[in-house]
Amino acid sequence: MCGITGVLNGPGLAPVELDELRSMVAMLQHRGPDGYGFYRDEHVGLGHARLSIIDLSTGDQPLTNEDGTVWLTFNGEIFNYLELRRELADRGHRFVTQGDSEVIVHAYEEWGEGAWGRLNGQFAVALWDRRRRRLWLARDRVGILPLHYAVADGRLLFASEAKALFASGHLSPALDAGGLGEIFTRWSAAAPRTVFAGVRSVRPGTAVCVDEQLSCVEHVWWQPDFSVDPDLADLSLDSAADLLGERLGEAVRLRLRADVPVGAYLSGGLDSSVIASLVDRGDAPLETFAVRFADPTFDETAEQRRMAALLGTEHHEIVCGPDEIADALLDVVWHCEAPQLRTGPAAVRLLRVQGGRAAALLGTRPEVVVATGARGQAPPGDRRGRRHPRHRDVGALLRPRPRRHRPPLLLAPDPLAEHRLVPAAAGARLAPVARRRRCRRGHAGGEHAARLR
Repeated sequence: MCGITGVLNGPGLAPVELDELRSMVAMLQHRGPDGYGFYRDEHVGLGHARLSIIDLSTGDQPLTNEDGTVWLTFNGEIFNYLELRRELADRGHRFVTQGDSEVIVHAYEEWGEGAWGRLNGQFAVALWDRRRRRLWLARDRVGILPLHYAVADGRLLFASEAKALFASGHLSPALDAGGLGEIFTRWSAAAPRTVFAGVRSVRPGTAVCVDEQLSCVEHVWWQPDFSVDPDLADLSLDSAADLLGERLGEAVRLRLRADVPVGAYLSGGLDSSVIASLVDRGDAPLETFAVRFADPTFDETAEQRRMAALLGTEHHEIVCGPDEIADALLDVVWHCEAPQLRTGPAAVRLLRVQGGRAAALLGTRPEVVVATGARGQAPPGDRRGRRHPRHRDVGALLRPRPRRHRPPLLLAPDPLAEHRLVPAAAGARLAPVARRRRCRRGHAGGEHAARLR
């Protein structure tokens, strides 16, 4: 997980200030603790907060093509980047990094907006076409990774999280009644609507093209196909099961491409168990991570341990009760940027931060950075077909508790963040605890700078 942000100026505005980009990136430091990068020219400013997973030494962003006419800031992972890299190299493209990010730049050079459909991955992309003066904001097929944007003060702002938009100083946070209504009706606001007035979310499977007049045009590049494939319709049950197993295995194999250790969540349910069983780590045991609930109504420790023993994993657990959930709930709301109708996300956050690093997990291997697992699982009770006592779950947290201090919106709340912000009134900036990399002049008159640990 990384954080991306940026500003596209409308006509007649001065170039984007570096301090403005710093303030926006600083609000995303919990998404990318491994480095910060910036690019500016006379029209656009791009920022990036990096969590290193692939190509640890040369994968800094924003990055560009050979002549500096295409610039990219990107959050996510392109699972088929090795295959795309070989295809693009055969077509004459030259690569200077080993990571997946540069594949997007060259894919855009080769196929234009058709590049998005070539990507197998989870991603939020901001790509600046300097020659055509077009900014592309593209999101993966099902919207796994967030990407928000807004137009304010004659400029377009974009970011992985809405709080970075507000940190620009051009947009004030205000609730959208329609977005709130959708959340309390169906648990989430449907893109492009969000819980914040004036803030839009890029739709899944869609790329928004923004020109220099700030005109935004949506290009839907993917939609689910519900038609029946005649070649599959006549398969026997056994053949269909075998084909499903092959496709799941290939999906898991691609997601294990990383230059850091990989683990797996294990909830005790069907989906996470299947994923963990498909992970092939060779001679090294897979590390699995689970939450134990103090309330036996929610606890699935027996199922988790049974699966861990069956797979021979190195298993780690944390115990989670009402006090732990209540303590984490404010941070969950801060990071989710929306009301939470159940407390499950609090348990997931506790699982992720116990290892001592924002993206790490827990236990004896805090260096495990990436975890495979199921997203959007049903609550534990729902997986067994019994009614999930959601109101009891929330009600247990409503007893009086000491009030925790929550910083104002323009201050970073993450206790794990290594970089701190000074108060907004003093001009929020990244604190100088990061070693500054030498700034250099970018291609075609742009300015490219990075801050790394």
